[in-house]
Amino acid sequence: MYRILRYGVALTVALLSLTAQADLQEQLDALEPGASFELPPEQISSLAIRVPGVSVSCHAETVIDPGGQGNAVDIVAERVTFSGCAVRNWGSNLNELDAGIFVAREARGAVVENNRLQGPAFGVWLDATPDVTVRDNRIRGDDSLRPNDRGNGIHLFNTTGALIEGNDIRRTRDAIYMETANNNTIRVNEMADLRYGIHYMYSMNNLLENNVTRNTRTGYALMQSKRLKVINNRSVNDENYGILMNFITQSELRGNVVTGVSQGQTAGVAIEGAEGKAVFIYNSLYNTFEGNVFADSNIGIHLTAGSEDNEVFGNAFVNNQRQVKYVATRTQEWSSDGKGNYWSDYLGWDRDQDGVGDVPYEPNDNVDRLLWKYPEAKVLMFSPAVDTLRWVQAAFPVVKSAGVTDSHPLMRMPAELQPENR
Repeated sequence: MYRILRYGVALTVALLSLTAQADLQEQLDALEPGASFELPPEQISSLAIRVPGVSVSCHAETVIDPGGQGNAVDIVAERVTFSGCAVRNWGSNLNELDAGIFVAREARGAVVENNRLQGPAFGVWLDATPDVTVRDNRIRGDDSLRPNDRGNGIHLFNTTGALIEGNDIRRTRDAIYMETANNNTIRVNEMADLRYGIHYMYSMNNLLENNVTRNTRTGYALMQSKRLKVINNRSVNDENYGILMNFITQSELRGNVVTGVSQGQTAGVAIEGAEGKAVFIYNSLYNTFEGNVFADSNIGIHLTAGSEDNEVFGNAFVNNQRQVKYVATRTQEWSSDGKGNYWSDYLGWDRDQDGVGDVPYEPNDNVDRLLWKYPEAKVLMFSPAVDTLRWVQAAFPVVKSAGVTDSHPLMRMPAELQPENR
């Protein structure tokens, strides 16, 4: 009898909850365009916003929790504003695109701001939505899952004209992922404890500025894209790569600061060849690097696979264990109009006191290549034998291998790149 009574009470509560949910959805569907609506202080399973131009917000005690199934919020009308809500525990099916907030392609001009999201799959999915704004949201993934089984914090699919600004994203797979997404602005986002902070694929004409990544496997993964502007971003203590460029062309990287990129490890053992690289450039051409700081990493910049014809000047390479690793067949000149880069290990002189070294800087001559191949030979770094080899290279350039040359190295770090001015 007790069990029957308890079952009946539970069934009654469930039915009342479903009725309340249906009533709430009816209220949302009955709104006039341009109206404002505050969700009540209770737990809501899920909802859809179908009326254009409305503003939907939450009471401080409102929680949207679909119980681990599907999307928590669907926005399917244009010019909707959704703000100030706690959203959690949506579905975990990545193939079904389960998301905390799913913004459909019909939702042009939607604004998603000041929400707090925590769940397993995608935080905010923008499904080919034009001119959407995602601003000042706090997004957390489910760290009980493997990183590759989590969704991305904000996922842009075929999205144009988006503004992604001021979001704090941690413990998702990638913080912000762009797939065939053009003409978007990504700025002032904080990202940590991720696979990739920002991940571009097949995207063009995007602006990426004033973002910060920390403790990710790769801060900024730029792949198969062109005409990107990567301006004034920071990578702090990321592992493996601060900035990874793969098939990137006609792009600008200016004013970025990458520090402390560490070597990848497995079970606490350093992996040979997996040195932490402030910048890794693979098959990327016709890009400009100016005014960046690459510091305190295993390798400052590593270029390979035809990464030639890039302009590199006015940058600072500071205290990297190896400033440059260049694997290609053509010598590259890293200066422009008499202005090169600052190298913390440059040992040349400046007799005319014009601030430019009189001797070119060559960061990967034959001696460096020998030390890459035989690391144990580093004990001879300051020996007469190594000095003799470097003298032979200078006296008989015919034996020199192709590499990077900075013909106008800067004697001092430019003032704007000094730590106190960044």
